[in-house]
Amino acid sequence: MGDSTRSTEPSGKRPNIILILADDMGFSDIGCYGSEIHTPNLDQLAGQGIRFTQMYNFARCCPSRAALLTGLYPHQAGVGHMVINLGTPAYQGYLREDCATIAESLQASGYRTCLSGKWHVGGFWKRRPEHQHLWTFGDPTRPLPTDRGFERFFGNPAGGGSYFNPRPLIDQDRIITPQPGFYGTDDYTEQGIRMIEESVTEGKPFFLHLCYNAPHWPLHALPEDIARYQGKYRKGWDVLRTERHEKLKGMGLLDKRWLISPRDEHAPAWDTVKDKDWEDARMAVYAAQVDRMDQNIGRLVDRLRELGVYENTMIVFLSDNGGCAEYLRENGQLEREWPVTLEGLPVRAGNIPGLMPGAADTFMSYDLPWANASNSPFRLFKHWVHEGGIATPLIVSFPERIKSSAVIHQPCLVIDIAATILDVAGAAPLTERNGKPLQPLEGESFADLFTGKSWQRQQSLFWEHEGNRAVRHENWKLVSKYPGDWELYDMEQDRTELNDMSSRYPDLVRKLSGWYSDWAARCEVLPWEKIAIKH
Repeated sequence: MGDSTRSTEPSGKRPNIILILADDMGFSDIGCYGSEIHTPNLDQLAGQGIRFTQMYNFARCCPSRAALLTGLYPHQAGVGHMVINLGTPAYQGYLREDCATIAESLQASGYRTCLSGKWHVGGFWKRRPEHQHLWTFGDPTRPLPTDRGFERFFGNPAGGGSYFNPRPLIDQDRIITPQPGFYGTDDYTEQGIRMIEESVTEGKPFFLHLCYNAPHWPLHALPEDIARYQGKYRKGWDVLRTERHEKLKGMGLLDKRWLISPRDEHAPAWDTVKDKDWEDARMAVYAAQVDRMDQNIGRLVDRLRELGVYENTMIVFLSDNGGCAEYLRENGQLEREWPVTLEGLPVRAGNIPGLMPGAADTFMSYDLPWANASNSPFRLFKHWVHEGGIATPLIVSFPERIKSSAVIHQPCLVIDIAATILDVAGAAPLTERNGKPLQPLEGESFADLFTGKSWQRQQSLFWEHEGNRAVRHENWKLVSKYPGDWELYDMEQDRTELNDMSSRYPDLVRKLSGWYSDWAARCEVLPWEKIAIKH
């Protein structure tokens, strides 16, 4: 990503907006958030823009995406759990009719709207070869991006899967077969660039939602990217966690009072690991996936410069949840995946010690201990609403409005991004759809931060996923790991959640838990026991 001379005066044109979403990437997995992974393009965007230290997602892919797209809590958007329809509007598994996406509001305001990559808020898509006859369009329980305000779509509606052979793969309104040499991170970027070029040719402001699969499992990367990291992780996850924590403190992103959380109880000490070469290789492939994503973001930004639209483009980058500790077999994922490569070779599925990850005929995850390092210095992972599951890096670059870099420590939620985008675009959120009223936005715009003004979220923050619950009000966080009791933390003193103060402040626990109950009732949240039985 090359240098540029930054303009001093706004163009007066409506800004372009690019919303980039990484998948299953932990809080400390990019360079400008303490990582050793080479991410110069994201680092440059951060150096010219704003980094947020307390932006939160909703702990899981599809709930976070539904909330990000609509500015509503996941249950209000219809994706309270995952993409299976569990029989209530809050848990139907696809976007509800009484909400509007960012794209729908922007399209109504004159924007050209595009999505390249992972969708995963449009119901359940079976993706094995014997299910190809089910890949049909027009099903209202499986809306595509083009049904929800996006003029252009290229990508995978089913979610994750192979980087080399994703299924189903859709280009606008037709199923296509990946061609030899396909690699999701590269091809999603290439398609996104084409969408931008089309928009510029038409003379329209554009909104591009670029949804990478990286670095979600499986561990699939290109050999030249893997080679840069082989051997770099033989120091192990214990050292890596500590190094990242120290960098984060040195950058001013974390308070020096916050101690690193202990190694997760399910992660062995590195000294006891037998096959260190294999473990090193798994983390090397994960790092290569992040690196490749950054390379592609650099390609995208370079093309914006060439087209003369970089200065007037707001770029937002974040992750949909914390690092992922899933082992794969534990949730039957392997049985749902495409079982062969594009060339017809059988996929060797599972975390098989000694089998090197990365190639198209493997299907592995990097597993809990490395995820613990991805989320350094926080506790827990994707699924849970302790900090390791919900804390995301957030970078906003917008040269015409952000004139100096800053680090923002105010807590905020991904639902605030929709409100901010519409604010920046000068687009009013839709109030009705198909003649029926829509829910109002829950998010709050933080656009004032771009011009150096102060901003603080007015409403408290709430979470629920698989019975894991939390409330954040000012410096207090009430949180519960299902089916455990409430824990209470002072996030100003102890963001790594090591000193539970619930027994010291029982009145505060009752107050915040009451707020949670009121919010849960308003958002149609059901007890996890009832949902788990249906699921």
